Amino acid sequence: MAVKNEERVIGQSLIIKYPLPFRKSYFYCPRGPLFRPFQSGADLEKPRNGRLLNLFFIDELKKLAKKEGAIFFRFEPETDLKLTAGRLKKIKDVQPSETLLLDLTKPEQEILSQMHAKTRYNIHLAEKYGVVVKEDKSDQSIKEFLNLLCQTAKREGFKPHSADYYYRMLKFNHDFSRLYLAKYRGQTVAAYIVIYFGGVATYVHGASSRQYKQAMAPHLLHWEIIKQAKERGFQFYDFWGISEKNWPSLTRFKSSFGGQRVAYPGTFDLPICRFWYYLYRIGRGIKM
Repeated sequence: MAVKNEERVIGQSLIIKYPLPFRKSYFYCPRGPLFRPFQSGADLEKPRNGRLLNLFFIDELKKLAKKEGAIFFRFEPETDLKLTAGRLKKIKDVQPSETLLLDLTKPEQEILSQMHAKTRYNIHLAEKYGVVVKEDKSDQSIKEFLNLLCQTAKREGFKPHSADYYYRMLKFNHDFSRLYLAKYRGQTVAAYIVIYFGGVATYVHGASSRQYKQAMAPHLLHWEIIKQAKERGFQFYDFWGISEKNWPSLTRFKSSFGGQRVAYPGTFDLPICRFWYYLYRIGRGIKM
């Protein structure tokens, strides 16, 4: 869904429709909607046809929701939508509410210098061991990623998505999603999925093997992806989610690469049909 000012797109969102009983549904917008800033201020504060952009966006959203039978809009704004705040319901986060952004506009040596000394050492160690990083989205490489993912999920105690989910993500568009593999002694020992969009390279899924742990493949894998993203002109590398409470070891690993912490407001529901939304909340056993 896009909002335009004449021919220029100034607001955009990916909207996923999820079915509910009784021919109802809800809309989910992961990490959005996104708005392009004006030179004189933010789009959310710029009048458009006599109303603020966020109100215009909500009006258009309601029209689409009525057509599709959606009873609420679940979204994760990068900034507060001020004029709708009183109508929003804060819920448990779907996507991580805090992340690390690495500035890729800085010189390569400066990016390296901001990393933890041990991280730089491990990158060089992986190079000495002869770890090779390659990009490949063949069916065989995806199978290798899924195999590593099953090992990682069992080891770390989380439930991965279905295999079809990862296949669809990787086969969608070459420039949108890419699969990177780190190989050591002919075996894939780490693999990452990275999404490229809007000037940001986002590390969204990763898996690794405990075998040949001494080769430090995950460190070199991140570094090679960071360098490629920088060469392609992307401005930021997003490590996609940190939390000392929920993922302490993973957060320490990501933080060792440097970067700036960014906190998002969280996940919100905007009821479109209050009656059906009330029934939905009751059915989910959630207090209003």
